[in-house]
Amino acid sequence: MTKTFTDKMALWPDVPPASSPEDDFRPWLEAYVLPTETPLGAVLVCPGGGYNHRAPHEAEPIARRFNASGYHAFVVHYRVAPHRHPAPLLDVARALRIIRQRAARWRVAPARVAVLGFSAGGHLAASLGVHFGMTGLQQGDALDALSPRPDALILCYPVISAGIYGHGGSFESLLGPAALPELRQWMSLEHQVTAETPPTFLWHTADDGSVPVENSLLFAQALRDHGVPFELHVYPHGSHGLGLAETSPHMATWAALAAEWLAALGFGYLP
Repeated sequence: MTKTFTDKMALWPDVPPASSPEDDFRPWLEAYVLPTETPLGAVLVCPGGGYNHRAPHEAEPIARRFNASGYHAFVVHYRVAPHRHPAPLLDVARALRIIRQRAARWRVAPARVAVLGFSAGGHLAASLGVHFGMTGLQQGDALDALSPRPDALILCYPVISAGIYGHGGSFESLLGPAALPELRQWMSLEHQVTAETPPTFLWHTADDGSVPVENSLLFAQALRDHGVPFELHVYPHGSHGLGLAETSPHMATWAALAAEWLAALGFGYLP
C-alpha cells in the first residue's frame, strides 16, 4: 500500500461565508487516499502558521506520513488573516463534512475521522473539537445533515489559551486587535472542553519558546476534569514548528505514537 490517489476540491461552491472583502482566497481540500476496498480511518490535517499563513512542511509531508501508517489523509487549506473568526472554523467543519459525504467514494470509515493540527492549526483542530455544535456551522445545505464533530484530535504544539500563556499573534490574526473579552474567552479552549470533546493526543516540547507548553498542559487538564481520554507527550527540548521533527530521532517518535493511538481507537491498522 504505497501509492495514493490525490484529489483537490474547493470547499465552497461560491464566495465562502464570513469572507473578508480584502482577500479573495478560496479554501480547498486536498485528498491523499489509499487504494483499499476496506474503509479506513482518516486524518484531516490543519497546517500551522499563526492564522496568517499555512506552513507547507505541516501539510503534505504529514499526510504522506499518516498514509504510510495505513490511514487516508486530507489537508485543509483554510482561510487565514485578513479573514477572521469564524472563517477558519467554517472551513475545517466543511472539510470534515465533505470527507464524510464522500466516505463511500474514498473508502473512509465516516465514524473514524481525526483532525490533526499544528500550532495555530492545532487551535483550529481543537476549536472544532469543542465548538462542533456551534449554530453558525450550519450553512443551509445538504452537508448540514453530517456531523462536524471529529472522532479524535491530534494536537501538535497547539495554541490553546488566550490567557497569560497565549500566543498573541495567533489571536490577533484570528480575532482582530480589538476582540471583545467574551470572544477571547470563547476561543480560549481550555475553558470550552466538555465531556463531548473527542479523545485527544497531544505533544509539545517543554522549552517551546513561541507557544508555551502550558497550552497543552491546560488542555490536558481540562480533558482530565471532564473525563475525556487523552495521551500527552512532552519532549524535554525542541524549538517550535518542528513538523515531523525528522532531525531528532526522539521527537520524531510522535507520529508513530499518534498512529498507534489511532489504531487503538479502531481507526485502521499498522503495516
